[in-house]
Amino acid sequence: MSEHWTDRDVPGQQGRVAVVTGANTGLGFETAKVLAERGATVVLAVRDVEKGKRAAARFGAGADVTVQELDLASLESVRAAAADLHATLPKIDLLINNAGVMYPPRQTTRDGFELQFGTNHLGHFAFTGLLLDLLLPVEGSRVVTVASVAHRIRAAIHFDDLQWENSYDRFAAYGQAKLANLMFAYELQRRLAPHGTTASIAAHPGVGSTELMRNSPAVVRALAPLISHNAERGALPILRAATDPGVLGGQYYGPDGPGGYRGHPEVVTSTPQSYDVATQQRLWTVSEELTGVKFPVG
Repeated sequence: MSEHWTDRDVPGQQGRVAVVTGANTGLGFETAKVLAERGATVVLAVRDVEKGKRAAARFGAGADVTVQELDLASLESVRAAAADLHATLPKIDLLINNAGVMYPPRQTTRDGFELQFGTNHLGHFAFTGLLLDLLLPVEGSRVVTVASVAHRIRAAIHFDDLQWENSYDRFAAYGQAKLANLMFAYELQRRLAPHGTTASIAAHPGVGSTELMRNSPAVVRALAPLISHNAERGALPILRAATDPGVLGGQYYGPDGPGGYRGHPEVVTSTPQSYDVATQQRLWTVSEELTGVKFPVG
């Protein structure tokens, strides 16, 4: 292995099946591309099927890539996608919860959830729960949930107003959603541990120059080139969490540079509140209630 972990360190993925959400662009595309290059069967789970097909056409000759419609802002779509994947896949080795929205004006999902919390957290929570039976029998299978440095910024789980109905702050709402991603990853690992086959790992890309930045304030977009790295580099912590044989369930991977903005993929720590077990478990219970999805573990 080189001094710093790179995509060259991704081991062969022949015989493995990977489902990557939001894989038509940015981090998801770069993650899916490397997995396919290493021999994995890859499902691009995307909201816009036509964009997904165009993304699939960019993969190299011989890549085993298919497109699955998935709108994480609709529980009906999440359930339909999970049913399709049960009908077409014998198993899943890697589920990479990558898709997301950042800093939009206040909007709601089709089910009435605040868009960032509903898409980034609740959509992935439901999708994972509905697919977990395809992962549990597979030794070495993994669920990788993509978080963000934003879980440190004005972030808390506002149980008294999860959907930001009283007042909306798009930055705090994004912080809540990404903190929820982390808490979900940690609590999922606790519930998976007794089964011994599937691990839950979190990862974050640092600050990546991707389409996700489009709703950021102008000053943030102006500063981004000074502190960010490209999508290929941003995907490395996700790839390491998904494929490095030394990864342990419950770990969190991100860039090792100052602030976690960019750098080489290493094990990193999250905020103290993200490790609060009581809050994780309360969030889990609320998420089950809101989505109607019960997990076959825990």
